[in-house]
Amino acid sequence: MSKIELSIATWNYDRVQPLIEGRVQVEGCNINYLPMSVEECFQRAYLHGEFDVVELGFSPYLIALSRGMSTYAALPVFLSRMFRHSAVYIRTDRGINEPGDLRGRRVGVPEYQMSAALWVRGMFQDEHGVRPDEMTWVQGGLEVPGRREKFPLNLSEDFPLEKASNGKSLSQMLNDGELDALITARAPSCFERGSKNVGRLYPDYRAAEIGYYRRTGVFPIMHALGLRTSLVEAHPWLPTSLTKAFEKARSIADAEMREVAALKYMLPWMSAELEKTEEIMGPGYWPYGIERNRKTLELMFRYSFEQGLSTRHLSIEDVFVKSTLDDEIHV
Repeated sequence: MSKIELSIATWNYDRVQPLIEGRVQVEGCNINYLPMSVEECFQRAYLHGEFDVVELGFSPYLIALSRGMSTYAALPVFLSRMFRHSAVYIRTDRGINEPGDLRGRRVGVPEYQMSAALWVRGMFQDEHGVRPDEMTWVQGGLEVPGRREKFPLNLSEDFPLEKASNGKSLSQMLNDGELDALITARAPSCFERGSKNVGRLYPDYRAAEIGYYRRTGVFPIMHALGLRTSLVEAHPWLPTSLTKAFEKARSIADAEMREVAALKYMLPWMSAELEKTEEIMGPGYWPYGIERNRKTLELMFRYSFEQGLSTRHLSIEDVFVKSTLDDEIHV
């Protein structure tokens, strides 16, 4: 049987580099790997369906799936994970010292549906009792005006969400005091250049994130891997073969991170950082598959529904290809 031709698009993470370089093969496939920024991946995948396999922002994917609009099926390969306490920027001259101080404030967000914002809102509500509808949300481009949501939202008509309409970016609005806070995956330029009265809600975000993990055991998921649904139907073996290959690539990256004879990465205390991370989170702290991620996944699905994103409360079985639910196959 001849191999199938498969295009894959993700960012060039360390955990996919062995696939990009051809050190790891996907059984039964010839791979055309297209490394690109996550923003470009999402745009080309969600709007045009250009790739066979693609990195997907997980929150927008849940919205699309709940509405029957997705041309991709999800695999439990979580390419991007990140604690998001560092993603909350504030005006330091407004008396904002904790999440409760954001009630009644104007909070910018590049896309209300983005995964980073979903996790911050969920954390605010679960840990601090601050509901999303207690803030006014302003959606717009972080550095360039005009950014829009990828999919329709499921919010009530009176939900306090408005579009930035003054021709300014969110970074400029925060700088000028037109926003009280901003939630964004990338640091706004006003913060990076040290603008007066702009800072983080959690200045010591590392300590805040360690505390969050110790309390909850949750390592937030940002992105998953999508496979074109028509390929799932045509090649039932393909979802498992892809999952196995991405797991093997991640294992190689993990081993290379531990190499001390000659450091693979430009961090002089890489070994110490890894030891500290595993002391806090345990070995294998970046798992793929279902069971070790079940709590995090089910929390994310709840947040998506509660926050007016997905139109129904999705389950694990709704979201992932059935053949990838058995973790034992992929070990």
